[in-house]
Amino acid sequence: MTTQPEQVLENNLISQLVGLGHKSVVIKTENDLLSNLKSQLEEHNKTTFTDSEFERIVIHLSKGNIFDKAKTLRDKYVLQKDNGDKAYIEFINQDFWCQNQFQVTSQITINGKRENRYDVTILINGLPLVQIELKRRGIELKEAFNQIQRYQKESFASNNALFNYVQIFVISNGVDTKYYANSQKQSFKFTSFWSDEKNKKITQLKPFANIFLEPCHIAKMITKYTVLHESDKKLMILRPYQYYAVESIIERVKNSDKNGYIWHTTGSGKTLTSFKASQILTNNPKIKKVVFVVDRQDLDDQTVREFQAFDKESIDGTENTKMLINQFLDNNRPLLVTTIQKLNSAISKAKFRKQIEALKDEKVVFIFDECHRSQFGDTHKRIVNFFTNHQLFGFTGTPIFVKNAISKKSIKQTTANLFHDCLHKYVITDAIRDENVLKFSIEYYNVFKQKEDIDDTKVEDIDKQEVYESDDYINTICDYIIANHNRKTHHRTFTAMFCVSSVDILIKYYELFKSKKEAGEHNLTIATIFSYAPNPEDTSANGEIPEEDFQMAAEQSASYNIMPHKDKLDLYIEDYNHQFGTKHSAKDGNTFLNYKKDISKRVKNKQIDILLVVNMFLTGFDSKSLNTLYVDKNLNYHGLIQAYSRTNRILNEKKSQGNILAFRNLKQNTDDAIALFSDKNAQETIIIAPYEEQVKKFNEAYKVLMDIAPTVDSVNDLVTEEDELEFAKAFREIMRLKNILSSFIEFSFDDTYMKEQEFADYTSKYLDLYDKIKTNNQKESVSILDEIDFELELIHRDEINVAYIMKLLAQLKDAKPKDQAKQKKQIIDLIAGESELRSKRVLIEKFIQNNLPKINNSEAIEDEFKNYWQVETKKALQDLSKAEALKQDKVEDIINDFLFTGRMASEDEVIEALEKQPSVLQRESISTRITEKIKDFVKTFINGVE
Repeated sequence: MTTQPEQVLENNLISQLVGLGHKSVVIKTENDLLSNLKSQLEEHNKTTFTDSEFERIVIHLSKGNIFDKAKTLRDKYVLQKDNGDKAYIEFINQDFWCQNQFQVTSQITINGKRENRYDVTILINGLPLVQIELKRRGIELKEAFNQIQRYQKESFASNNALFNYVQIFVISNGVDTKYYANSQKQSFKFTSFWSDEKNKKITQLKPFANIFLEPCHIAKMITKYTVLHESDKKLMILRPYQYYAVESIIERVKNSDKNGYIWHTTGSGKTLTSFKASQILTNNPKIKKVVFVVDRQDLDDQTVREFQAFDKESIDGTENTKMLINQFLDNNRPLLVTTIQKLNSAISKAKFRKQIEALKDEKVVFIFDECHRSQFGDTHKRIVNFFTNHQLFGFTGTPIFVKNAISKKSIKQTTANLFHDCLHKYVITDAIRDENVLKFSIEYYNVFKQKEDIDDTKVEDIDKQEVYESDDYINTICDYIIANHNRKTHHRTFTAMFCVSSVDILIKYYELFKSKKEAGEHNLTIATIFSYAPNPEDTSANGEIPEEDFQMAAEQSASYNIMPHKDKLDLYIEDYNHQFGTKHSAKDGNTFLNYKKDISKRVKNKQIDILLVVNMFLTGFDSKSLNTLYVDKNLNYHGLIQAYSRTNRILNEKKSQGNILAFRNLKQNTDDAIALFSDKNAQETIIIAPYEEQVKKFNEAYKVLMDIAPTVDSVNDLVTEEDELEFAKAFREIMRLKNILSSFIEFSFDDTYMKEQEFADYTSKYLDLYDKIKTNNQKESVSILDEIDFELELIHRDEINVAYIMKLLAQLKDAKPKDQAKQKKQIIDLIAGESELRSKRVLIEKFIQNNLPKINNSEAIEDEFKNYWQVETKKALQDLSKAEALKQDKVEDIINDFLFTGRMASEDEVIEALEKQPSVLQRESISTRITEKIKDFVKTFINGVE
């Protein structure tokens, strides 16, 4: 037998779970589920409920969305008993998580928009808290994920919506098994494998179930390691390396007074890990204070926001040292977040030190964020000397070893010197293998083609430095970036940073980019930020004050007018203010900080194409939308890995790697850094294969496609849905590989077996298949094609929009008669192959056919199209309102609210827009149908038209 039937997989899993301690129970319907819930809650709370009392409990449990229910699960319910007494009902025991009632069942059937049967459900105290979806061996794991997505749309929220209490989903095909937290919006990219402490993945269902689904462990994951993110209103669950890191810190505090550090690579979610460690430690009665320490003011603010997002009651930031002292003395505040600078003031200045003397012998645990940056000076000594009963834990993505240590008075301080043992390690190779961060694509561009014989690793050689500071060199790089930025960022779907060697060089680059923009050579949005020193001796060798010291230096400075580069920075901030309508300045540390925060936000929101920096933002800055780093400076060891890691945050299918374009010879430095922070054989894991190998992979995928559909027309002849599924998978792989190839400067379809027009034609067929599935879904018919992710973002190109089509139509109008038919076909093909324009295809084709021939002047096309579009939009809105018997003004309100807030109207709001109110039984189906029609209207007539 080559594949294991799904039923066998299910039966074996249930037997295994019963053996682990889950009690088997037969539950087939919602009524069975409610009956079992009553008996389990009675057993857990050691009481009994009358029917009316239980009805009140069910009404309480039925309220709210997934996030609300997660909070309800963790809170006790005050039940008004029939006799007038009050009883506190607990739904899950969070303190002693093993002391809950555990059951397993299968094939529960819930009737919603469709009737769904769920594979395996783990109930805790009668509530379905873990849902396991199985596929037979050989089936793509993502199909199980997509099936849960369908259940969420069709039935989880139906009736009493008890399946919205699910906290953890598990998906498996027997060979691969992953888990993830329940939330309204989910992505397969954020599913996780479980692993052991050494980061060895446990993928097979049986060993996974033995560890992860064991009653005490699964209850612990729900009660201790599932986090409710207040800001985003979503559930998050720790990944295995985060779990082991927190457990190791808790164990160290429990059994030792030694320090320790966690080595988790940049981008692996250290804030969530440190929050959970901090939160659990505050529950230890032997610990007086837990102090989370960061080394820059903006990181303080950022960390406070992130901690409060996990638990809004957990902390407040310390705006100044006086506030920090007050929080130290507040017995009701076990957790503090502060900067190392304010902590230093608190224990150094006599007036503050005296106030917290009473705490010096109390148990205080310090957790240091990014401990590689700020833990090697006198402040560290002051902390350990003042607090006699301290324990220190550090988090770092790039530890300091002897090899990359900076000497302080001839002593090389390392992370291990200060923090003792590494308690848990999760390096970049682990994170890439687990798909928690992306690989890097590194291209080295030799500006002078070795003609100058420059060894650019020797930056101290002033003669060689002159070459790198020359106008020719800087102009060449500037032109190269302008020419290739669109390709690197997928036509500005993503953003970039450009790091240079000094503030003086930054000024040259900024002014050159600015002059070229004014000359019409590009339309990129360039912004910059750099720190400036109050005294020349405070600057580093490259002319910029070390970022973590800027805040203290700025606060201590009496005059800012004498600062080097201050005037230039003021001018560049004025450029920024003019561009974005802001009023920032750098007159003092606080105003500079506000400018920095605003730049950070705009980079994340893709309002800045290239951020020009020296050192700033190369550590501690996270932006998922940033995918490219241009480098014109020498980087090494932890600085190199930190800088590269700005680009490799997971976002979506289109962001396939972090792009590094180095204008210096950093090959050896890159190799050395990878060897130090992973191992010497990690190159293939961390860096994607070169262009030639990517072309080879593409051609192999093309052969697979040809075996399924050797011509574009043969896609029409695919007989079964299984054949269509194989075509969709094969072409999806082509799209993925083309997405990677497109980021290479040298990419051309001439290097592949596939022609560019052929790719466009197959794209059209692929989208036709997607449209077919969407139509079937509206008819409520089930298809196996529902279970494939079409990854349409791989097709969508931001530069192909209605405005772009208008330009092509103008060219078509001015073209010679003999070329018009060919150009017209190219435009139609372009629309057919662009996912965002397909909904507009019929209307655009109608305009080309009927309106374009009547327009005499190509310059009038855009205005004529706008008039045409307004007429068609008004007609479509009238048709929609008439077809569904809707009040048109109410529909317009719904659309405007959706466009402004991004929130689609609720069922009640949609029903209110109807001329006549439907029956209760019809409400849900009518509301769903109208909502989808409104979304389609917005997609066709509004989105992407401006």
